[in-house]
Amino acid sequence: MGGVAIERPPPTDWKAIMAEIAQTVLDNIRYQPTVLPEVLAGRSAFVDPFVELVQEHDIKKVIFFGSGTSYNVSQIAAYYFKHIVGMAAEAQYPTVFKHYEKPDWTGLVPNKQILMVGISQSGTSVSTCEVMQYGRELGCRTLAITGDLESEITHHVDRSVHLLVGEELTPPETKGYTVSVLSVYLWALGVARARGAMTADEHAAAIAEAEDFVNDFQSIIDESEAWYERNKASIAHSDRLYVIGYGVDYGSMLEGMLKVGEMFRVPTIGYELEEYSHGPTMALRDNQTLFMIGSDEAEFERMLVFREAYLRYTPRVHVITCKDLADADDRDLVFTHKVNKYLAPLAYTVPFQFVAAKGARDIFIDTNVNPFKEPLAHYASDDE
Repeated sequence: MGGVAIERPPPTDWKAIMAEIAQTVLDNIRYQPTVLPEVLAGRSAFVDPFVELVQEHDIKKVIFFGSGTSYNVSQIAAYYFKHIVGMAAEAQYPTVFKHYEKPDWTGLVPNKQILMVGISQSGTSVSTCEVMQYGRELGCRTLAITGDLESEITHHVDRSVHLLVGEELTPPETKGYTVSVLSVYLWALGVARARGAMTADEHAAAIAEAEDFVNDFQSIIDESEAWYERNKASIAHSDRLYVIGYGVDYGSMLEGMLKVGEMFRVPTIGYELEEYSHGPTMALRDNQTLFMIGSDEAEFERMLVFREAYLRYTPRVHVITCKDLADADDRDLVFTHKVNKYLAPLAYTVPFQFVAAKGARDIFIDTNVNPFKEPLAHYASDDE
């Protein structure tokens, strides 16, 4: 039987629609369980060209650059390349490096075998763009990972790869941090496999563990938010916050300190675990809060000793960890999902994101507005 053809509307492009909706910081935090699996699934777009560049030029050393959140990612990236790949690596502040450092002070590694990596979600960081250009002038290989492949930084590097974060329209970066950490982890796995530091089976097992973790990332979000809610009264009424980290999570400490400082706007100070005991403890009072990141590293038992001592001076001591904690109570956040120490930084930043975003909301700060208007750190984008 004949009839009139029915014209069906095109499928709804929900991603495009969401890009038009005004985001909040909390929206971006809660979007992480969606975006992280997408990054893992699309890893060939940024891992393959990175590995090809490293192999093609027989890279002997990698220097990671970034400012703010991107510098904190750089710290973790350098750790990955040293401990997973077995390659010389370091993190540098762009301006400090340009004025006071050299790619290799020993003179044993030629600049052409040194890769300088610029991490910039927006691609507009003035200092990172400038150090990438400086690296080219020195004869180093240069690569940028950015969320915008038409941004300023792409004009100052040999090669650019895509940070698969999508748009993050709020000033503080949250999902951008976890996407960046996952991306540099996948770089390290790719280079380790290509260089024989990891077997095919070991690489497959690492990818499988990462996939299992990011597919269960909603549990990280839920447990972090619940932890904040049960501790928010004491956190919000602290006159100073400390973040303590060590090992791979020295970078997590830096990010926690940054996020809380820029959104919650209460004095927030970060220290390496052992260093905090060398003087800063003299300022510890019972109305101050300590967050201790319990990394699965050599210092874990030492961290428990410090925790017991600090509890004599303030009850506001919180351990955040993926490891089992025999005497944990409601102040602590012990994630149900157990994961290796290299992936754990993805989890450890989330509770700080909630302290920052929900803490700010609870004291009536709008985190979607940047009150500082001076354009010091970034080039203006075309749409500004």
